[in-house]
Amino acid sequence: MTLTPKESSLLKDLKGEEQLCVAKYQKYAAEAKAPELQTLLSGIATTEQEHLKTLNDMESGKLGTVPSQIPAPDKSSCVAVSYASPADKEADAFLCKDLLATEKHASSLYNTCVFEFTYPEARKMLNHIQAEEQQHGEMLYAYMNANGMYS
Repeated sequence: MTLTPKESSLLKDLKGEEQLCVAKYQKYAAEAKAPELQTLLSGIATTEQEHLKTLNDMESGKLGTVPSQIPAPDKSSCVAVSYASPADKEADAFLCKDLLATEKHASSLYNTCVFEFTYPEARKMLNHIQAEEQQHGEMLYAYMNANGMYS
């Protein structure tokens, strides 16, 4: 697969977004007060690292097989938590809100790229990653909703 200059530029933007996602999820997993949130964020960080690897492969002209489906989300971490203090809950709510905003931005960027790439399999791969980003948002929302953090 040979990329156009525009596709190369878009991949650079996507890679920057994924690097930010990986860094945020890892940092916030370490900062989270609730073990359930730590688990959720660590799991999403792993998927974000896979996205970054896929984008690096695409940049070098390699395109793996597009997965036929998106794995079902692990909702075991999206449960009501008994926080030790209101401050702990507020701190975790901030992390979740920031990550949800990040996922919205990432999904939007992928949406643009799906329309800009010429190679059909590349578009399918980007669409698959976008769907996973949306799933991350769904998981964050589920955690926030279960814990009275979403308004």
